[in-house]
Amino acid sequence: MHLPPADLCRRQGALSATMTQDRLDLGRQGEDAAALYLQRKGMKIIARNLHTPVGEIDLVARHRRFLVFVEVKTRRSSLFGTPAEAVGPRKQRQIIQAAKWYLNDAPRHRLQPRFDVVAIIVSGEKFQIEHIPGAFES
Repeated sequence: MHLPPADLCRRQGALSATMTQDRLDLGRQGEDAAALYLQRKGMKIIARNLHTPVGEIDLVARHRRFLVFVEVKTRRSSLFGTPAEAVGPRKQRQIIQAAKWYLNDAPRHRLQPRFDVVAIIVSGEKFQIEHIPGAFES
Protein backbone atom coordinates (compact mmCIF):
# COMPACT_ATOMS: atom_id res chain seq x y z
CA MET A 1 0.00 0.00 0.00
CA HIS A 2 1.31 3.43 -0.92
CA LEU A 3 0.70 6.13 1.67
CA PRO A 4 1.06 9.86 1.13
CA PRO A 5 3.96 11.30 3.19
CA ALA A 6 1.65 13.04 5.71
CA ASP A 7 -0.18 9.79 6.51
CA LEU A 8 3.10 7.92 6.79
CA CYS A 9 4.48 10.50 9.25
CA ARG A 10 1.31 10.31 11.37
CA ARG A 11 1.54 6.51 11.51
CA GLN A 12 5.24 6.59 12.38
CA GLY A 13 4.54 9.18 15.08
CA ALA A 14 1.77 7.04 16.58
CA LEU A 15 4.05 3.98 16.51
CA SER A 16 6.86 5.96 18.13
CA ALA A 17 4.53 7.24 20.86
CA THR A 18 3.30 3.69 21.54
CA MET A 19 6.87 2.38 21.72
CA THR A 20 7.85 5.22 24.05
CA GLN A 21 4.87 4.51 26.33
CA ASP A 22 5.77 0.80 26.32
CA ARG A 23 9.32 1.64 27.37
CA LEU A 24 8.08 3.98 30.10
CA ASP A 25 5.72 1.28 31.39
CA LEU A 26 8.52 -1.30 31.35
CA GLY A 27 10.80 1.09 33.24
CA ARG A 28 8.09 1.79 35.82
CA GLN A 29 7.51 -1.95 36.31
CA GLY A 30 11.25 -2.46 36.74
CA GLU A 31 11.54 0.34 39.30
CA ASP A 32 8.59 -1.07 41.25
CA ALA A 33 10.17 -4.55 41.22
CA ALA A 34 13.58 -3.16 42.21
CA ALA A 35 12.14 -1.14 45.12
CA LEU A 36 10.30 -4.19 46.45
CA TYR A 37 13.40 -6.37 46.02
CA LEU A 38 15.62 -3.89 47.88
CA GLN A 39 13.06 -3.44 50.67
CA ARG A 40 13.01 -7.21 51.14
CA LYS A 41 16.81 -7.04 51.50
CA GLY A 42 16.38 -4.58 54.36
CA MET A 43 16.77 -1.27 52.55
CA LYS A 44 14.54 1.72 53.29
CA ILE A 45 13.54 3.57 50.13
CA ILE A 46 13.95 7.32 50.73
CA ALA A 47 13.15 8.64 47.24
CA ARG A 48 11.98 7.44 43.85
CA ASN A 49 12.64 9.19 40.54
CA LEU A 50 14.60 11.93 42.25
CA HIS A 51 14.92 14.83 39.79
CA THR A 52 17.85 17.20 40.26
CA PRO A 53 19.07 20.02 38.01
CA VAL A 54 21.85 17.71 36.79
CA GLY A 55 19.93 14.47 36.26
CA GLU A 56 17.64 11.86 37.73
CA ILE A 57 18.27 9.05 40.20
CA ASP A 58 15.86 6.11 40.03
CA LEU A 59 15.96 5.15 43.72
CA VAL A 60 17.64 6.47 46.83
CA ALA A 61 17.74 4.07 49.75
CA ARG A 62 19.25 3.74 53.19
CA HIS A 63 20.95 0.49 54.14
CA ARG A 64 22.93 0.22 57.35
CA ARG A 65 25.65 2.89 57.13
CA PHE A 66 25.08 3.57 53.41
CA LEU A 67 23.05 6.05 51.45
CA VAL A 68 22.49 4.03 48.28
CA PHE A 69 21.90 5.66 44.91
CA VAL A 70 20.34 3.04 42.65
CA GLU A 71 20.15 2.97 38.87
CA VAL A 72 17.51 0.53 37.61
CA LYS A 73 17.79 -0.84 34.07
CA THR A 74 15.02 -3.03 32.73
CA ARG A 75 15.00 -4.91 29.43
CA ARG A 76 12.86 -7.58 27.79
CA SER A 77 15.98 -9.50 26.71
CA SER A 78 19.75 -9.28 26.67
CA LEU A 79 19.85 -9.53 22.87
CA PHE A 80 21.52 -6.11 22.62
CA GLY A 81 23.51 -6.40 25.88
CA THR A 82 22.58 -6.87 29.48
CA PRO A 83 20.73 -4.18 31.38
CA ALA A 84 23.80 -3.61 33.59
CA GLU A 85 25.95 -2.96 30.53
CA ALA A 86 23.69 0.00 29.71
CA VAL A 87 25.06 1.83 32.77
CA GLY A 88 28.26 2.99 31.09
CA PRO A 89 30.74 5.68 32.10
CA ARG A 90 28.58 8.57 30.84
CA LYS A 91 25.52 7.40 32.79
CA GLN A 92 27.68 6.76 35.87
CA ARG A 93 29.04 10.34 35.75
CA GLN A 94 25.49 11.71 35.47
CA ILE A 95 24.33 9.67 38.49
CA ILE A 96 27.38 10.75 40.52
CA GLN A 97 26.70 14.42 39.70
CA ALA A 98 23.04 14.07 40.69
CA ALA A 99 24.06 12.34 43.93
CA LYS A 100 26.52 15.15 44.74
CA TRP A 101 23.77 17.71 44.17
CA TYR A 102 21.42 15.72 46.43
CA LEU A 103 24.07 15.44 49.17
CA ASN A 104 24.85 19.18 49.00
CA ASP A 105 21.17 20.03 49.14
CA ALA A 106 20.36 17.64 52.01
CA PRO A 107 23.57 16.55 53.77
CA ARG A 108 23.56 13.16 55.42
CA HIS A 109 27.04 13.22 56.91
CA ARG A 110 26.83 9.96 58.82
CA LEU A 111 25.94 7.88 55.78
CA GLN A 112 28.48 6.72 53.23
CA PRO A 113 27.32 7.07 49.61
CA ARG A 114 27.22 3.93 47.48
CA PHE A 115 26.20 3.42 43.87
CA ASP A 116 24.26 0.26 43.04
CA VAL A 117 22.74 -1.06 39.85
CA VAL A 118 19.65 -3.24 39.69
CA ALA A 119 19.47 -5.00 36.32
CA ILE A 120 16.16 -6.60 35.41
CA ILE A 121 15.10 -8.79 32.51
CA VAL A 122 11.34 -9.18 32.17
CA SER A 123 9.93 -12.25 30.47
CA GLY A 124 6.15 -12.32 30.57
CA GLU A 125 5.25 -12.10 34.26
CA LYS A 126 8.72 -13.19 35.46
CA PHE A 127 11.38 -10.75 36.60
CA GLN A 128 15.02 -11.84 36.66
CA ILE A 129 16.70 -9.40 39.06
CA GLU A 130 20.43 -8.88 39.49
CA HIS A 131 21.54 -6.48 42.24
CA ILE A 132 25.09 -5.14 41.96
CA PRO A 133 26.05 -3.33 45.19
CA GLY A 134 28.86 -0.82 44.74
CA ALA A 135 28.64 -1.17 40.95
CA PHE A 136 30.76 1.96 40.47
CA GLU A 137 32.48 4.61 42.57
CA SER A 138 32.56 8.39 42.56
